[in-house]
Amino acid sequence: MFDLRPVVYVTGLLVAALGVTMVIPMGVDLYYGSADWAVFLESAVITTMVGGSMALATANGVGKGLSIQQTFLLTTGVWLALPIFGALPFVLSDVAVRPVDAFFEAMSGLTTTGATVLSGLDDMPKGLLFWRALMQWYGGIGIIVVAMVFLPELRVGGMQIFRSEAFDTMGKVLPRAAQIAGRISQIYLVLTIACAVLYAAVGLPPYEAIYHAMTTLSTGGFSSTDASFGAFQGVPEYVAAVFMILASLPFVRYIQLLSGTARPILRDTQIHVYLIIILTITIMMTIYRLVANGDHLEHGFREGIFNVTSIISGTGYSSVDYQLWGAFPVVVFFFLGLIGGCAGSTACSIKVFRYQLLFSSIKAQIRSIHSPHGMFTPRYAGRRVDDDVLSSVMAFFVFFVVTLGIVAVLLGMTGLDFTTSVSGAATAVANIGPGLGDIIGPAGNFGSLNDTAKWILAITMLIGRLELMAVYVLFTMTFWRG
Repeated sequence: MFDLRPVVYVTGLLVAALGVTMVIPMGVDLYYGSADWAVFLESAVITTMVGGSMALATANGVGKGLSIQQTFLLTTGVWLALPIFGALPFVLSDVAVRPVDAFFEAMSGLTTTGATVLSGLDDMPKGLLFWRALMQWYGGIGIIVVAMVFLPELRVGGMQIFRSEAFDTMGKVLPRAAQIAGRISQIYLVLTIACAVLYAAVGLPPYEAIYHAMTTLSTGGFSSTDASFGAFQGVPEYVAAVFMILASLPFVRYIQLLSGTARPILRDTQIHVYLIIILTITIMMTIYRLVANGDHLEHGFREGIFNVTSIISGTGYSSVDYQLWGAFPVVVFFFLGLIGGCAGSTACSIKVFRYQLLFSSIKAQIRSIHSPHGMFTPRYAGRRVDDDVLSSVMAFFVFFVVTLGIVAVLLGMTGLDFTTSVSGAATAVANIGPGLGDIIGPAGNFGSLNDTAKWILAITMLIGRLELMAVYVLFTMTFWRG
C-alpha cells in the first residue's frame, strides 16, 4: 500500500517553516508603521499550526528513505501546498486580494515566474510587497535543490546526465537534500547580499536594494513598483544583468569552486553556450536599436543586455516596453524565453543543455545518413550520451510543445486573443514572467484576465517549474500501481 506519511510529514515541516518566516514581513510592516503586521501574525499562526499538525500526525511514518513514488509526490505536493498558504496574507490584508488572484500571485512567486495580477504596487503595504520578494527568494533556493537532488534521480527530462555531479542520493534523499540545501543557501545568501550592496551603491534605496536583490538572484522578476525595473534605469541595469547571469549558472559549479577547483566552471560547455547566446543576441539587439530606432550606443547596449538577460534567464524584469522597438525584437524575445539558463540554477524554461543534446543527436543522425556504415554517437561535454538520456530529452521537448499548445487552446477558449493565449501559455510553462500584447506584455499584467485563465496559468506555472514529467507522471496508473 502506498504510504503517504513521509510525504505529508516533509510537506508539513516545510509549510510550518513558511509560517515561521512570515514574521519577517510582519517586522517590515511594524518598521514602516503599517497595520498589516497583524495580517502576517494571523497568517503565521494558521500556517505554522497546520504545518506542524501535519508533521506531528505523520511523524511515526518517517523511514530512512523515500521511494520513487514518494519522491515524485513530495516534489509536486510541496510546490502545491506552499502557494496555498503563501496566498493567505494577500487574502487577509487590507488590499483584499481575491483567492484566485492570491493563489496566482503566490504560485508565480514560489515558481519564480514573476507574472503578476497586482497593480498599484507603489502604494501597497511594504510588508506585503516584501512577502512577494521573499516567496521568490525561497522558490529560487527550492528549485536548485530539486534540480540537484530530486530530478537527476527521477530521470526527468535528461537531468540524469548530471547525476554524478548532483551526488548519489537515492535511498537517502532527505538528509542529502538538507545537506545540499545548506551549502546552496550559503552561496545563495552571499550572492544576494552582494547584489543588494551593489544595488545600494548605485543608488537604490535600502528597501529597494534588498527587495530587488532577492528577486534578481531567484530570477523571479517581481518588482516593488508598477514600472518594474524601468524605475531604476541606468547603472542598476548593469548590476541586475550581472547577477541574473550568475543566478542562471549551475550552482554545483559554485560549490566546486569553493571546494578549491575552478576547472569545472571554466570548462562547462553549457555555460559557454549560454554566455555566447547572451552576447550574440545583445550585440544583435544593440545594432538593431542603433539602425532601426536611432538609439545611441551605450543606451542601446544597456537596454539590450538587460532585457536579453532578463528574458533568457526567466527573470522577467522589464526596463522598457520592448514591444515598441518593432516586430523583430518581439519575435527574438519570444523564442529567447524558450531557451532558458543552465541546469541546476534558478533559471527557468527548457535549459541550454537540452538544446545541446538535441543538436548533438541531430548531428549524429545527419552523419549516419551521409555515412550509413559509420557509428556516430551523440556526445555532451566530450562524453557519450546514453540512449535513455536522449529519450528523456526528446520526450521533454515533445511534452513541452504539446503542453504549450494545449494551454494556448484552453486560454483561447476562455475568450483571450491569439497573442495573449500563445504568449501567456509560453510564459507560464517556461516561467518567464511577462507575455506579449497589450494585456500581459511588459507594460501590462495578468490582473484583467478572467478567473478561468488565471487558474489555468497558475497550474501551468507549477507544471513548467517542475520540468513537466515530474507532475505528469502522477496522472498515470503505472505510477500508483508501482
